[in-house]
Amino acid sequence: MTHEVAYEYTGVLEEAIGAEQGLTQKEIFSFQPEVDAAHQTLMAWRERGDVGFLDLPFTSAKQIEDITAKAREKSRGMEACLVLGIGGSSLGGKALRDALKTPLYNEMGKENRKGYPKLYFAENIDPETFVALLGMLRPDKTLVVVISKSGGTAETMSQFLIAMDWLTKNLGNSTANHVVAITDPKKGTLREIADKEGFETLDIPRNVGGRFSVLTPVGLFPAAVIGIDVKSLLEGAAAMAKRCESADLKTNPAYLNAVIHYAYDAKKGKPLSVLMPYVDSLLSFADWYRQLYAESLGKRFDRDGQEVFRGPTPIRALGTTDQHSQLQLYMEGPFNKVITFIRTKTFRSDVKIPASLSYKTALDYLPGHSLGQLNGFEQMATTHALRKNHRPTLTLSIEKIDAFTLGQLFYFYELQVALQGVLYHVNPFDQPGVELGKKLTYGLMGRKGYEEYAKELDQAFE
Repeated sequence: MTHEVAYEYTGVLEEAIGAEQGLTQKEIFSFQPEVDAAHQTLMAWRERGDVGFLDLPFTSAKQIEDITAKAREKSRGMEACLVLGIGGSSLGGKALRDALKTPLYNEMGKENRKGYPKLYFAENIDPETFVALLGMLRPDKTLVVVISKSGGTAETMSQFLIAMDWLTKNLGNSTANHVVAITDPKKGTLREIADKEGFETLDIPRNVGGRFSVLTPVGLFPAAVIGIDVKSLLEGAAAMAKRCESADLKTNPAYLNAVIHYAYDAKKGKPLSVLMPYVDSLLSFADWYRQLYAESLGKRFDRDGQEVFRGPTPIRALGTTDQHSQLQLYMEGPFNKVITFIRTKTFRSDVKIPASLSYKTALDYLPGHSLGQLNGFEQMATTHALRKNHRPTLTLSIEKIDAFTLGQLFYFYELQVALQGVLYHVNPFDQPGVELGKKLTYGLMGRKGYEEYAKELDQAFE
């Protein structure tokens, strides 16, 4: 049985939090003409072939079977799968693992993993962590998945060269059997290497950027390696896509969420967007959201080339953990945040709180309840307390965490951010701000053609 993600926005309305901090229904729906125009822009880009993420939920059954078949074949007999990627090449896959297999998946025994390999993501280039990780793995029992669209990402490709050396020294001519490359269909350094070395490859669509790529082989292949139902994941995304076909704010929750966040930033001085799930399994999803939001909307120039320095700031929090760290700021600090809760109605497992003490204490109200109940009550109480303090809140309610639900959430936020970027009149699909740092790093590393950047740094640090 499938369940629809419920979107609830009464916590931002004037009648809930007051006229100064709240929005009226009239204010929200007055954006409909702007949304209609933004929707037409998105559809025109889609028609032109520039916005590929919109079509990913409708990936053919044959493509899905090809991905899952390759995952089964390449992971057969493996104890671990090591994914080398950064940003959009890893955050989606990690969110899938943690949400659908729990963050403790790699600590589980083989039987509890149902025979599937452990799944590691080597994101940061901290040498201590990477050396320790390779030291934990057996090269003859490890599948290395390297993900880079261009094949020029210095961090990922450095790790790849180290992993290749590690595999080759231990496996010799069979190294290629332990590597899968996910990259551009035709060009780029990684594509060239993969073809020469004879690696198994999967394609990243040319018109899908990294942070929108979780529903491509970037996220689907690692998910399939550990037995996640990628077909159900895409079906969930397709269900959300169908629900959001119209530009009508009354029926399209992704567009409605975009408008509310846009209105709070542009009209009410609230540029901070907090995403706060209440289960550990969705914390990595909040990390994925943080990159999607920041890299898509934080722009110096608008689409006309004018300097605008736009972009709201995403923050991820975890209930109930961050009720004891960040909540004080949210409750009594500046009125500059919109807080979204992800509420899980049922848990895949729960535990009753026992009456384990033989004498009376102030804790006697706890036995008879479960941790799941306490978790749900904490979220309800926090939501109400924030409302009483005139803080805008939104809630996404899910019946349970499964592949179908997660597919809905991924597509919901991708579509929201795309529409919101058009409302800001920026390009939500580029990331020019990260390019300078890359070029300066290339110069320091001695890459040919980037000597001027090394000189610039030398002068800057004199």
